[in-house]
Amino acid sequence: MDATNESATPEWGPFGRPLFNDPEARALSRVGVVDVGSNSVRLVVFDGAARSPAYFYNEKIMCALGAGLSDTGHLNPEGRKRALAAIHRFQLLAQGMGATPLTAVATAAVREASDGAAFIEDVERVTGLKVWVIDGREEARLSAQGVLLGWPGSYGLVCDIGGSSMELAEIAGGEVGRRMTSPLGPLKLADVKGGKKGRRAYIKAEVGKLKSEMGDQPNRLFLVGGSWRAIARIDMERRGYPLHVLHEYRMSAKAIRATAEFIAASDLEELRARCSISKERMSLVPLASEVLSEVVRTFHPRDIAVSSYGIREGMLYQQMPQALRDRDPLIEACRFAEAKDARLPGFGKTLYDFIMPLFKSSRPEIKRLVKAACLLHDVTWRAHPDYRAEVCFDNATRANLGGLKHSERVFLGLALLHRYRNKREGTHFEEMYDLIPPEEQLQAEILGKAMRFGAMLWLERDAPLGEMRWFPKKKKLELRLTEAAWPLFGEVAAARFQSLASSLQAETDIVLRG
Repeated sequence: MDATNESATPEWGPFGRPLFNDPEARALSRVGVVDVGSNSVRLVVFDGAARSPAYFYNEKIMCALGAGLSDTGHLNPEGRKRALAAIHRFQLLAQGMGATPLTAVATAAVREASDGAAFIEDVERVTGLKVWVIDGREEARLSAQGVLLGWPGSYGLVCDIGGSSMELAEIAGGEVGRRMTSPLGPLKLADVKGGKKGRRAYIKAEVGKLKSEMGDQPNRLFLVGGSWRAIARIDMERRGYPLHVLHEYRMSAKAIRATAEFIAASDLEELRARCSISKERMSLVPLASEVLSEVVRTFHPRDIAVSSYGIREGMLYQQMPQALRDRDPLIEACRFAEAKDARLPGFGKTLYDFIMPLFKSSRPEIKRLVKAACLLHDVTWRAHPDYRAEVCFDNATRANLGGLKHSERVFLGLALLHRYRNKREGTHFEEMYDLIPPEEQLQAEILGKAMRFGAMLWLERDAPLGEMRWFPKKKKLELRLTEAAWPLFGEVAAARFQSLASSLQAETDIVLRG
């Protein structure tokens, strides 16, 4: 199904129920999607900010529907039973959560199996749920749209591996271009004859076909799918990487080669336990690593990024009007968090305006993080005061946020940590600090201390606090307070202002403004 002229079509297939009627919407009722894949069946219920939806519920059952499909032509009988039971459970759960009707799609195994149609009929008879069987090109498009949910405006090649197939889709300027499907899922590769040599020849030939159709793809390679995420988790283990967040994790071609060799030389059961990977998933990892090595060797991407967003998120993105797609997913998520959890929703903007003179010459990427930090500065106030700073850091670095690189997570986390404490030493997060250079660590400290001071002048969301003026050449920090805000400048506020000035290595001047 193509995305063109869908608004004029009475029947949109799996997209028959518009999810985003209001382009300005911040909050949504719960939306449930089911992905019936060749290896797993998953239910995701999204809730919250429209542009950057929160994961209200997420459950996966490893059913291996596609196991043995190449030999038998049928769905795996045991997997079929498990998948039907899982979907029945998901339908009942969704009803209890208020997330019905579910939107459900099935991919390679169901569309290729001779009994795929009968399985779909069984699902509808037992559960009442209509499952839409999509072709490989549509699967590739939805996966690519899922990537665009987290990386709006990105350029590159989306590579989505499932159990029975692997899809490629080109993205450029927020649009999905050429797309292809291939029989390179690890469940299918397990049935290739000729042992390791025969399998590698088969992989090379299939990837070569993809290259001849897709052409050169010199930009970023986006990896979607559980087997890719498992390989990324193993790469983290090999490197001793401290931040175990898979979304936006970056790898190089050299790292992919090293990790493939690491997997081949490792005891898989021991490695599985160290990396917390399921037994079913780990059994597919060696085959998937062979495919990834060949994809990287053939396409020569500039760099490689892992995406936790894929077909399910793409089903949401399908429904978004363009005005909503154009929004920044990070800022939308932070706005929603402030509206839901802050003591004074809306004060984040007042705080942002107050501290921005300190960052007026900063790069746009830093100004964006300043805005995000101000929106999040008070959302963890319920945490115990002794642990609030660490809860802030943990939330920023590990939360399921889109549009945020790992280095940006650490910057945001450090800023929010300094919102609640002067020093960053003495936490168990110190190994992560070096993911950003010392000058950015200092910038995050200044941002945090500016928020820590600005929050002391809390009146109401639109109250005029006064203003700060920063003269970097003179190293002078000037505070101009209104009469209304002056009584709030007590001993603690004064100490926090001096702490901010110390980080700036600045002299201070305090002025009462009429």
